[in-house]
Amino acid sequence: MNNERKTICPECGKPVKYYDSVPRIVRTKGRQTRQVQVRRFRCPCCGGIHRDLPNYIFPYKQYEAEVIRGVLDGFITCETIGYEDYPCEMTMIRWKTSQELQALL
Repeated sequence: MNNERKTICPECGKPVKYYDSVPRIVRTKGRQTRQVQVRRFRCPCCGGIHRDLPNYIFPYKQYEAEVIRGVLDGFITCETIGYEDYPCEMTMIRWKTSQELQALL
């Protein structure tokens, strides 16, 4: 849900209402983690709950979008200083082969 669709349900197209917010852990550069609050909206028609993710978070991913984009663009590899063990090489391979991540870029 981006800014122009915040009030519209992506499933049925009806207006949604603020429901609550939930904590989400985001992993960033340098093995840092931080917790952010993600707002959730509920559709009164279909009952669906939708999260309003900030631009720096991808759905279902723990790592910050900047780190994921760096891996997909080839700027971050397992040899990159500061990223040697974070994220792991298998995670980077999964990201590169993920069709869902390719669609988000």
